[in-house]
Amino acid sequence: MIVATTENLPGHRVTRVIGQVFGLTVRTRGLGGNIAAAFRSVAGGEVASYTKLLEDTRRQAIDRLVETATAAGANAVVMMRFDSSEIGTTMSEVVAYGTAVVVEPAA
Repeated sequence: MIVATTENLPGHRVTRVIGQVFGLTVRTRGLGGNIAAAFRSVAGGEVASYTKLLEDTRRQAIDRLVETATAAGANAVVMMRFDSSEIGTTMSEVVAYGTAVVVEPAA
């Protein structure tokens, strides 16, 4: 599955537009992670546990996007974007979305 943030894929042409697809996930840190992050925020610097959590969350959102696009019959997603928001004080929602398409190599 090709997933691109661009509208066009060099060397390919879109033969069919399937439509909007997305992959959504909501994650939270455990209480221990939140306490450790709170201490880290006092000293400053990167909160590595949160960085890893958000990297994993984005990867899962992309994986779900690919599953949805594949089920719809696509072999590529173009114009992929991320959106995120907070739910309460401990949860992060991340959605990966884009346009599912069928592409073939350009002649």
